[in-house]
Amino acid sequence: MKLRTASRNSSTLKFLIAANLADVKLVVDVVDTSTLGTKRQSLLLLDSGEQIFSPNSGAWLLMKEKSVKNHPEEESVVEQWLEWEAIAMQPAADATNPLRNEKRPPNHDIISKVEEALKSFSFLAETEEATVADVCVWSSLHFMLIDQDDLLSTYPNLKKWYDKLLTQESFKATVQKLNELKVSCCVAQSDGMKAKSHAVKTKAPLAAAAPVKVLPKSPQESESPEPGSASEDEIVLAVKNWKLGCQDGPKPKTPKHPVLPVAGERNILITSALPYVNNVPHLGNIIGCVLSADVYARYCRLRGYNTLYICGTDEYGTATETKALEEGVTPQEICDRYHELHAQVYKWFNIGFDHFGRTSTIQHAAICQKLFSEVHKNGYTRSDSIEQQYCKHCKRFLADRFVEGTCPWCAYVDARGDQCDSCGRLVNANELKMPRCKLCSSTPSLKSSTHLFLDLPKIEPKLREWMNTVANGWSNNAQVIARSWLKDGLKPRCITRDLKWGIPVPVEGFEDKVFYVWFDAPIGYMSILNCYTNEWEKWWKPEKPVVVKYFQFMAKDNVPFHSVMFPSCILAANPGLIAVDHLMATEYLNYEEGKFSKSRGVGVFGPEAESTGIPSDIWRFYLIWVRPENQDSAFIWSDLAQRNNSELLNNFGNFALRALTFVEKFFESKVPEINIDGEFERALVGAVNKELKEYLSLMENARSLRDALRCLLVISRHGNLLMQSSQPWVLVKGSPEDRKKGGSVVGLCANLTCLLSMLLSPYMPETARQLQQQLNAPQNAFVIPNHFYCLLPAGHKIGKPFPLFTKLENAQMDELRNRFSGNQKNRSPGPTVDTKSPSTVVKDGADSQPVSVQPEKSPKASNEEILGLQAEVDKQGGVVRDLKAKGLPKSEWEHELLKLLELKAKLLSLDPTSAPSKGNSSSGKKGKSKKSK
Repeated sequence: MKLRTASRNSSTLKFLIAANLADVKLVVDVVDTSTLGTKRQSLLLLDSGEQIFSPNSGAWLLMKEKSVKNHPEEESVVEQWLEWEAIAMQPAADATNPLRNEKRPPNHDIISKVEEALKSFSFLAETEEATVADVCVWSSLHFMLIDQDDLLSTYPNLKKWYDKLLTQESFKATVQKLNELKVSCCVAQSDGMKAKSHAVKTKAPLAAAAPVKVLPKSPQESESPEPGSASEDEIVLAVKNWKLGCQDGPKPKTPKHPVLPVAGERNILITSALPYVNNVPHLGNIIGCVLSADVYARYCRLRGYNTLYICGTDEYGTATETKALEEGVTPQEICDRYHELHAQVYKWFNIGFDHFGRTSTIQHAAICQKLFSEVHKNGYTRSDSIEQQYCKHCKRFLADRFVEGTCPWCAYVDARGDQCDSCGRLVNANELKMPRCKLCSSTPSLKSSTHLFLDLPKIEPKLREWMNTVANGWSNNAQVIARSWLKDGLKPRCITRDLKWGIPVPVEGFEDKVFYVWFDAPIGYMSILNCYTNEWEKWWKPEKPVVVKYFQFMAKDNVPFHSVMFPSCILAANPGLIAVDHLMATEYLNYEEGKFSKSRGVGVFGPEAESTGIPSDIWRFYLIWVRPENQDSAFIWSDLAQRNNSELLNNFGNFALRALTFVEKFFESKVPEINIDGEFERALVGAVNKELKEYLSLMENARSLRDALRCLLVISRHGNLLMQSSQPWVLVKGSPEDRKKGGSVVGLCANLTCLLSMLLSPYMPETARQLQQQLNAPQNAFVIPNHFYCLLPAGHKIGKPFPLFTKLENAQMDELRNRFSGNQKNRSPGPTVDTKSPSTVVKDGADSQPVSVQPEKSPKASNEEILGLQAEVDKQGGVVRDLKAKGLPKSEWEHELLKLLELKAKLLSLDPTSAPSKGNSSSGKKGKSKKSK
């Protein structure tokens, strides 16, 4: 285990003391600050390769086994101290105040809190020995004492506690080591910034049993950055813009359907990779395409852009035909069932499509055949005979997905005829060793079949020229993947298949063949838009002066087909169609320590997220938090709880509730006058505008949806720091002048809450709506402005404040982890939602035992019955959500929740596919795996 640090600081001290107390061997590297990324002081590298930037999280990780084992009942107290130390004490311990660029005297209010806590107990967590809470608070206090020798003279309890810990060997030796580290750091910097390593005295390696699971992160994928200061020039400009008001910012805009491009406006066309229709999506599919696109579409609408977001299910191809054969139904029946399931899943996740369609339509077949005819007429196709696997038993040519066998590269025995899921390499069905027919398991033989090919080598010069003009607007992995295909030159690509379920090829001699699904699927963006409006070509063939910018969202396995295949078809047809300007691809989202697995039932799929009782907005937040933008990431239950509790509950939710409660309690729910020239107010407005500018930059062309989310959380931290520093609860009880100052701070915080509701809306639309309801937000609060200004004028009356978030408990995360660890057929279908929070089991008031809602067996129901019951479930779910959102006591809405559970159990008995017992899985790859077709 290794600690990288750039300087002597409280963060490094926390890591070192915790390692000593936990008997962990730690190696310290002194490095250049740039090695750690911006705003970073220390980085803990675990032996597994995982990285931890937060010193409190790192210290907690190192000491958790000992702390929880010895004091399990005090875990929540420890967590509260750690959160308070990070938000309030840690910034105060720095030599520079985060809101101002000048020295500050010690914050005696913060010190007094610790003094008060130590009046009755020897240690902070009310234990008989030091915990990680003592380590973190002591470390920050140690740096507050620098050049303040007499600081503790008036705090006897604090002084006794501080001195007692300083005499302990672990603390004393670590402080000495830190002093040596300061010299070493200077040496490193004078020697070309080469790192020097120092082994810290410890006793044994970290025990493997207890650590909290953390995500593997690069420096850019770490914890939320801490609040940073604005320069004086930035503060002056921010104050000026506040006083000028809205100026030339975006205006609220109500979209009118159908949405069509308009000359002189910024027209944004957004599509996400069409999810395949033979199963329901898992979390990796959702973040890889539809959720990422939805966040960006909502942002564009909130900026006043003319925005259209379309998607739909991709329904042709081998996988659908295979699924139909397995279930003994027609391919159309498979498509109808799963299209509806997809629509329900995305509706619950609050995905705001302008239109969600499908590819098994007349419009799709017509546009696909027309586009092909243009490509064919222009001479960009060729025919050739290929050796193809033929099953004598089934009397049919076998498409790639119908052939299974042993991978020629890695010897994986269940490789498919188009791709090996083990090594990830593309495979030709004829290259498989020991091939077998997927339908009957007999051994196929090679037989000649004539097919049509897209002549990619002939199109390649046009493709290269086009790609050079647009690729800089693509995500980095999209650029790398696309250029790797071009590196050795393109090869002709077969675009027909010997299947029944697909679009017939309109060429003489090929009537018995259909188009390869990867040829027809991207054309679905056009045909689905055609189903939305007959004027669809205004988007795809904009006439000057109309300009359309086209954004596509997908997982990286879809990139070759959207960067090479589909653009090649458009360029070959040359009908004036637009091609993608911004191709935004994610890496893969893994599940816990492995992958999502359809075959083993590992992971969270489709409707199962709703069954947990955790609100959809929390899922949206966490999936964006771990969005695999630069490298693979993982969904981890314990991390979901930690992010909810720290980032949403204790940071964002705490600030919003405090700000609005102050307005309600002390100012009759009316926003007080704001003096923006005050010391704290100027600093806050400057710091907020700095983060707002970064948020807009990151969101504007979808550069990083994840990092933009972190920006808004930093803004709420600024709000918490302002409240902590100015102490309005004291000012409002003082003199008239003090009350006026307190009102100014409260009014500014109410306005900051309003700004945050707008910035949050793309990510958590329902939560943002609830917050704007509490704010009684005016019309101008429904766009994202260019700068922070007075959104709620003095005298504006707010609504009733109520908490936005509830805590997720570790015990419930353990329960959910076990539930989704595998074997979907044996999973409990019922939600594990609490009547108080989304994280506890529903309990019966009489004996506090979990209520077991078991589905009753019933005969097979019609589609109409199932859809009708699903509508009842959706309606009742809305009733429960609305009642809970109003903050009503449990007794007033528990009966409605039980009704919902009964309806869900009934739905499950009628349609097993509505719960996790069947079909709720996908391949091990994250995002939509189109190559699997």
